[in-house]
Amino acid sequence: MKQMTSPEWIAHFLALEPPRSKSLVMTVMGDAIAPHGGAAWLGSLIELLAPLGVTDRLVRTSVFRLVQEGWLTASREGRRSRYAFDAKSLARFQRADRRIYAPPGLHWDGRWTLLLAPNGSIDGDLRTAVRKELQWEGFAMLGPGLLAHPAGDIEGLADALDRTGAAGKVFALSAAELPDVGSRPLAELVGEGWNLTAVAQGYRDFIAQFSPLLALLQDGAEPAPEAAFAMRSLLIHAYRRLQLHDPLLPVELLPDPWPGSDAYEVARAIYKRVAVQAEVHVDAVLRREDEAAPGADEAFYGRFGGLRG
Repeated sequence: MKQMTSPEWIAHFLALEPPRSKSLVMTVMGDAIAPHGGAAWLGSLIELLAPLGVTDRLVRTSVFRLVQEGWLTASREGRRSRYAFDAKSLARFQRADRRIYAPPGLHWDGRWTLLLAPNGSIDGDLRTAVRKELQWEGFAMLGPGLLAHPAGDIEGLADALDRTGAAGKVFALSAAELPDVGSRPLAELVGEGWNLTAVAQGYRDFIAQFSPLLALLQDGAEPAPEAAFAMRSLLIHAYRRLQLHDPLLPVELLPDPWPGSDAYEVARAIYKRVAVQAEVHVDAVLRREDEAAPGADEAFYGRFGGLRG
């Protein structure tokens, strides 16, 4: 069987599983625009998203909705529009970056982060908003008014409470197992709160989906800048979705073996092979609209353990 070329792989991927345009715009903003100052002209976004199958109209509709939802801000200069991260959403993007590009392997200190909202402390709408925000942060609802995580991100927890208006209205605490009282081991709470079967299967599907691309990059010629950018964006779009559904439990509480570790290695290997060549395309597109557009910042080159060398 003849091995696919880079353009053929991209076309096959887009035909098999076309990404949603608004979500793909978010991926490109986070992966490609954030390292370049966090802002881009609409024309640049349209050009970047074109090889990913997103039309001019869909880009315009997507950024309009992202502004309405508070993810992006819009400014105008003459007839041109410029889009940037909203200050309130920036911290969330930065935490997502750490989840996506950092290696897995969080270790457990035996404690749990708990959030308590007793009956009557907050109304139903706020309770629902807090639950949704903290589930995005990996927390599980263990009972009415009780959310928990064995390695909760305190910064993310504080941001979620502030964003929803629940700060000062609920109880946040750290809990440890009491020795010699005959309690079940706290590690067993994982089985009460999370069903990791779907998460694990998602990682296995990702490995099956992207291993052929890794083989193509290992055996073939270096892809052209635009193709490298398309591959990088589709890779991160798929991997980002997995990461945002993974509660990021400590390694001591995960099944062994855990496919998330192998998925990270596949993502890392592909990203390192296409990232720098993709940057040639990103730089060229951004500078067609703005000659002074900055290059990628130093943090970009630290992704996946380092992209240089």
